[in-house]
Amino acid sequence: MTSAAATPTGPTPPDPARQLPLRERKKLRTRQALVDAALRLFTEQGFAETTLDQLVDDVEVSKRTFFRAFSSKEDVALAPEKELWDTYRRRIEAASLAGPLLDAYQDALIAAIADMSDGWEGRFLISRALADRTPALTAHSLQHCAEVTDAVVRTVVARLPADSGIGELPARLLLELMVAAWRSALREWSAAADDAAPTADAGRDREALRASVRAAFAALPDVATLVRA
Repeated sequence: MTSAAATPTGPTPPDPARQLPLRERKKLRTRQALVDAALRLFTEQGFAETTLDQLVDDVEVSKRTFFRAFSSKEDVALAPEKELWDTYRRRIEAASLAGPLLDAYQDALIAAIADMSDGWEGRFLISRALADRTPALTAHSLQHCAEVTDAVVRTVVARLPADSGIGELPARLLLELMVAAWRSALREWSAAADDAAPTADAGRDREALRASVRAAFAALPDVATLVRA
């Protein structure tokens, strides 16, 4: 579900999945089938125990097709997380950055969550559960987070007005603060999702995540007061 409406971060960035030729849409469907199969097999059998041969056989594609879409088993296991942060980067690139930078970071994250495709929240929860119990996935996730952080900071510093007074260090620290708020919100949302009924509405789950993010950001001024104290 990608919104076409304007948001506090500016117009919705173009979604590469829209208005693609048939061949490209088929590639995206194959990619999604690989993600769904990987998450199911990794959950049922274990990440290390599931071979790439089993995965491609399940989807009935070749290894060559798999490697056109993903670089590794870790890459496909963390696809929902990477989809979110790829969209977040597009949101930051489209943001005006005219107001407080932390607000821009927050608005881009909330908008990126709304931009995710139908069913994303379920895949994301499964992916995070796998990462939490699989050291290889945890390491891969942390590395990806560091790469996204570096890329976003470079983008923001290059795009901020010359008189903003914000250099690389404050831009990075504010982004790290955003990531900390995101992780806190994610823990609360994941715990609530675990307690929810199996028939819980997916849209409500998505909005619950956005509400958790807003609540985490709302607590940041109190944290700043404690730092000053």
